[in-house]
Amino acid sequence: MNNFAFLYLMGPTPEGQNPLVTFLPLILVFVIFYFFMIRPQVRKQKELSNYRSSLKKGDKIITTGGIYGKITDIKDNTITVDVGNNVLLKIDKSAVLKDSSDIEQKR
Repeated sequence: MNNFAFLYLMGPTPEGQNPLVTFLPLILVFVIFYFFMIRPQVRKQKELSNYRSSLKKGDKIITTGGIYGKITDIKDNTITVDVGNNVLLKIDKSAVLKDSSDIEQKR
């Protein structure tokens, strides 16, 4: 069916109807989506980015893979982590998830 036939079958539009009232539910859905989904995610990403840039030698960390360790060396985008028994792992900064001292304090 062609588009003009579809518009013809819809019937006449009311003369005095405000287009804003028509799109208000759609606009409201986007506003709610922004405040409950997008904004908190952006804030969380910003906090994680600030945390990763403030890492220093001696910090205890957890990687996204679940590896607990202590930072022994930091370069531009890589971190060397001591995971115990002098086992050193070289990981990317983006793989650091959080500070393990927060978890140890909760126990």
